[in-house]
Amino acid sequence: MSEHPPPSRTRPIVVVGATSAVAQAAIRLWAGRGATLMLIGRNGAALEPIAADARVRGAGDVTVHAGELTDLAFIEACCTELTPAIALVAHGSLTDSSRAEASAAYLDDELRLNFVSTAQWMQRLALACERGGGGTVVALSSVAGDRGRGSNHAYGAAKAGLTAFCSGLRARMAARGVHVLTVKPGFIDSPMTAHITKKGALWATPERIAEGTLNAIDRRRNVVYLPGFWALIMLVIKHVPERVFKRLKF
Repeated sequence: MSEHPPPSRTRPIVVVGATSAVAQAAIRLWAGRGATLMLIGRNGAALEPIAADARVRGAGDVTVHAGELTDLAFIEACCTELTPAIALVAHGSLTDSSRAEASAAYLDDELRLNFVSTAQWMQRLALACERGGGGTVVALSSVAGDRGRGSNHAYGAAKAGLTAFCSGLRARMAARGVHVLTVKPGFIDSPMTAHITKKGALWATPERIAEGTLNAIDRRRNVVYLPGFWALIMLVIKHVPERVFKRLKF
């Protein structure tokens, strides 16, 4: 018996934000399983080499769709008549809290990118899976959404909203054959965190997060912390009294 469920040859795996480090690592793994892939992102020139690499690794048909990921017309155009077996939504940015404090426009853009647009993709893709008779939609959220911190208050708020949205979407779609998975990574060593000094065991590679995500999909997990030790860390953090927590500088 195969270690992994066989990929669908007719229903694609859709990856939104396909140029992100975790998404690229997941694409490589799915390509090795022979999956049919639909890669969606902002930059068509950046998507093409990812698609070419996936084909070399054994993927079936690979299509590329470039557009503004926060644009509702683009979201609906991509999802119309689509019937994915699996959909991963992995786009976003690490919000600069100081800039968000100073600029209302920047804060609005970041909340739209990290929460509103991701929720829109999750909703449309869940309905697309339902049209195909079922499937799995996956959101790349973050441990930052478990409790708001002063150092990343805007980013954490967006991820908290996304986590709550996925919880409700999971309950709403459960009886309709669509499974919703929320992935909560900790610190990832990726281009998005290139400006941060990385040290210690708390940092994980995009490959490790991707492997954990595919394993969680295969096992039909509802919520998964990656790496798993973050579940314990966040359990402790969530139970720190607010009068103490608001004084912490992290």
